[in-house]
Amino acid sequence: MNGAPDSVFEGPSLDALPDFFVKLPGNGPTGRGRLMDRPVGGRAGRFVVFAGSPARAEEVPSFKVHMVSSSRLRDRLIADGAFKQSDHWPGWLELTRDVECSSPSQGVEILTGSSANGLREWKTQDGRSLGEFIGRRAPGVAGAWLVRGSSVHGVDLVQRFWLPEGVVSLPATRLRQLLAPDEPAPALSLDQIRRIVDEDYADAETYSVREQLAEDLHAFVTLMHPDDQIVTLSGGELRLGSIVGEPEQVESSNGLSNLRRTVEWSTESFDYTELPDELQQLLSVQRDVVNLAKVAALIRGLGVSDQEIDEQKQDDPTLESVEIARRELRLPEPDAELADELLIPRDWLQEVRDLLWDDKQIVLYGPPGTGKTYLAQHLAEYLSGRDPQRVKLVQFHPSYSYEDFFEGFRPREDPKTGNVAFRITAGPLRELAELAAREGNRHIPHFLIIDELNRANLAKVFGELYFLLEYRKRTVRLTYSGDDFGLPPNLFIIGTMNTADRSIALVDTAMRRRFAFIELSPAEEPTKGLLHRWLARKGREPEPALLLDALNARIDDPDFKIGPSYLMKPGVYRDGGLERTWRTKILPLLEEHHYGEGIGIDRRYGLAALRRAISASTASAAVDAAESSSPLERDAAALLAAPDDDDPEASR
Repeated sequence: MNGAPDSVFEGPSLDALPDFFVKLPGNGPTGRGRLMDRPVGGRAGRFVVFAGSPARAEEVPSFKVHMVSSSRLRDRLIADGAFKQSDHWPGWLELTRDVECSSPSQGVEILTGSSANGLREWKTQDGRSLGEFIGRRAPGVAGAWLVRGSSVHGVDLVQRFWLPEGVVSLPATRLRQLLAPDEPAPALSLDQIRRIVDEDYADAETYSVREQLAEDLHAFVTLMHPDDQIVTLSGGELRLGSIVGEPEQVESSNGLSNLRRTVEWSTESFDYTELPDELQQLLSVQRDVVNLAKVAALIRGLGVSDQEIDEQKQDDPTLESVEIARRELRLPEPDAELADELLIPRDWLQEVRDLLWDDKQIVLYGPPGTGKTYLAQHLAEYLSGRDPQRVKLVQFHPSYSYEDFFEGFRPREDPKTGNVAFRITAGPLRELAELAAREGNRHIPHFLIIDELNRANLAKVFGELYFLLEYRKRTVRLTYSGDDFGLPPNLFIIGTMNTADRSIALVDTAMRRRFAFIELSPAEEPTKGLLHRWLARKGREPEPALLLDALNARIDDPDFKIGPSYLMKPGVYRDGGLERTWRTKILPLLEEHHYGEGIGIDRRYGLAALRRAISASTASAAVDAAESSSPLERDAAALLAAPDDDDPEASR
C-alpha cells in the first residue's frame, strides 16, 4: 500500500463558493469575504476580505499579545492606507482594497481587532456558518491540542525551531509521503493511518509504540484544523498558539520535524504551576499529542482578564463558556439550619467541611449506630446543593472489585443484533467523575459515598486509583480501557467504617494516608448527647438516652459501644418497642462481642439491670445532694428516697 487512499471528501469548486458575511460587534455593519481555496475534507484555507468591508477602529488590549500575526497585518493595513476612516459608517474604518488572509479567523480578526473563530463568524446569506458549509465540526466548537516538543530525541524544538519559525511539528522519518506539496491534506481515518504505520515501522517499533504513533499522526494530520488552539511546554512554562496552516510533510535534515503545521504563537507564556488544576491534569498525560478539547475554554481564557471577557461576551457569546470555566469551586459553609436539622454543633460540621476541602477524602468511623451513613448522606446532599444527581452511594463488601467500582468487562446486549458480548462498562466512580468533569459542572461539588469502606480488599478495589487520591493534578493510564484518567477536583469522597466489624488499625497505610479520619464515638460529642437532644425535640421522656448512657458505661471496648441511632426510630416508641429493639438488635451485638467469655449478657446489659443501676445512681445522687444541704433539706430528701410502703414493687 503506497500513497494516500483515494476516499477523500471533495468540497465544492471555487466557482461554486458563495460570499460569506460577518456582523461586527455592537450591532455594527457587515463585512464580506470568500474562500480562496477549494475546501477539502472539512478544511478551510486562505480567505479574502473584500474592499468596502468595515472594521472597528479600536482593538481589545490582549489582541497584540495573543493574535500576533493578525495584529501585525492590521497595523500594516492601517499604515499603508488599506484601512481608512469610513464615509458610510462614521467612527468605523473601511477597507479600500481586497485583503488576502491566511485563514478565515484572521479575516474576522483584522476587522474586529480581537480574537475570533472564522468558521463560526463567517456566514452565508441563508445563515449557515462557514464551518457548517465545509463540513467541519459543530459550529462554534474549537479544538485544543497539546503537542510536546521540548525533548524530541534530546532537543528542545520549542525554543530552537517552533517559536522562531512559527510552526509545530512531529517526527516521522520512516513515514511514506502522505501529503503532496501544494495539495490539500487527505482526510485519512485512524484505521488507514494505523495500516500505513504498521507497514512503514514494522521492523523499527513495537506494537504499542506503533499504535501510539498512529494515534498521534491521525490527530496531527486529520483531526487538527486551522483555528484550533495549540499548547506546548518548555522550561516549566506553557506556550499558547493558534493553528493557521494545513499539515505539510517535508524533508527534515535531522529527522525531527517531518510533519509541520504553521502556528501563530503568542508572545506571552504561562507558569505551569499557576495553571488551573484541570489543565495541569491533562498536561500530565504521557503522550506526544493530547486532545485538550475538555479544557478548551480554560485555554482560551489564559491571559485574558475578567473585565475583557465581560466587555466582549455580548458580542461573542462563546466567551460565556470561558466565564463558566473560570467559576471557582466552592463548598458551602454549614449554617445554623443544617446544624439544627442534624442536631450536631455547627463548629463540628465546619471542621468536617474544612477537612473535605483540604483533603478531598474523609472517613467517618465508629461503632454501630453512630449515624455514619446518615450523616455522610446529609452532608453530601447539603454541600452539593441538594441535587441528588451529584451524590452517588456504593457499599463495599468482601467480593467487591475494581471492575465493580471503576471499570471492567460486562456482558451487554447489542440493541441492533441482540447478540451479547463483553464490553468495557463504567462503574459508579467513573460515571460520577465524568459527570463532575463535564463543562459547566466543574465548579459544582459532587460526592461519592462509600459505605462500609473497610469490608472490601481496598488495594484490589482501588488499583491504580490509589495514586489519583493523593495526586489530583495527575492522570494514570487505565488498566482496561487504556484511557488517560484523572479525578476531577470537584469530586469529593466520604467513606464510612464500622469499627466493630474491623479495626481502623487494619486499614493499610496507603489508604490511611489518603483520607482524613473522623471519629464518631458514643463517648464523645457530637454523638454522645445526640439522643438526649433528639428526645427533647420530640418531646419524649429521657429514659432511652439514660439507658444508652448506662449501657455504654458498662462496655469497656470503645469499638463496641452502641450508637444512638438504634433508639431514634419510630418503632422504638410503639408499645413494647424499646424492649423489642433491646432484645433483638442491641443484645445480639454484645453476645457476639463476649462470645465464649461466659458473661450473662442479660444480667449485665438487659433493661432491668440498667434500670436498677439508673435508679440506684439517682438515689445516690439525691443522698449526695442532701448531705451537702441544710438539716431541713436532708430530712426532705430522705423522705423522697424512702420506699412507699403501699407500693408493692418498692417492697420487693
